[in-house]
Amino acid sequence: MRSRRERIGPAEVGLPAGQRRRTPGLRREEAAQLAFISTEYYTRLEQARGPRPSREVLDGLSRALRLSDAERDHLHHLAGVPPGPLPGPSRQVRQSIIDLLRRLPQAAAIVTSAMYEVIAWNDLAAALMEDFSALPRRDRNLVRRVFLGPHPQGRRLYGVSDVDEFARRSARGLRATAARYPGDPEVTRLVNELRAGSEEFARLWESHDVCAKTTQRKTFQHPLVGPVTVNCDVLDITDRDQQVVIYTAAPGSASEEALRLLSVIGTQDMDVAH
Repeated sequence: MRSRRERIGPAEVGLPAGQRRRTPGLRREEAAQLAFISTEYYTRLEQARGPRPSREVLDGLSRALRLSDAERDHLHHLAGVPPGPLPGPSRQVRQSIIDLLRRLPQAAAIVTSAMYEVIAWNDLAAALMEDFSALPRRDRNLVRRVFLGPHPQGRRLYGVSDVDEFARRSARGLRATAARYPGDPEVTRLVNELRAGSEEFARLWESHDVCAKTTQRKTFQHPLVGPVTVNCDVLDITDRDQQVVIYTAAPGSASEEALRLLSVIGTQDMDVAH
């Protein structure tokens, strides 16, 4: 694994190269991050000191190291674990996560896949953003929405204040997703559609310089209650390559009152026509 790791450039997997890289290729901690395992465990595997890895770990390593199908199968056979079908980004949300979303009545919360598709949400998120249940699957993809629209009432991605930062961050994230799932038809189709339909995305994709800060606070421009300023917290579901995004308003603020109002009126008066 070490020789393969050393032949992969950080830009190939959506990581910044940085200024102080003495040797080419990925660092161990970067390969471990891409495979969703700890650096210590990755090091033990590379040095043949670790326990037999599971199929999920081997699939993660195959994605991280961009192995071909033949190399992936060989890695599985070396570990004594028969390879399963080639995995794509998971859209299956654990029931415990769905239950968590329902237990956050004062917070808007969604779950996104590695392709930025909204695959689960609670009622308040639907009221704040839009009624995802009324949309076809393709229109629930946030990266597609930010670059290709539609933009109801002229609000690009719900009028969020950090839309430009999200555009840059999502382009970088999708590049990393494409590296983790090489050849996956859905990922390939999405990237091709974005490159063909958005000059902005094509420019970001080709530049490789798409680093963007993570915004901890943002404002939604809601068509009924006006601006809603929220804190944004992101929790990784590493084993499924998903994220839980939670939006909360400061206690006692006008935005908290707006969220409380949205929790009452729901999506009944929202304009989601496209």
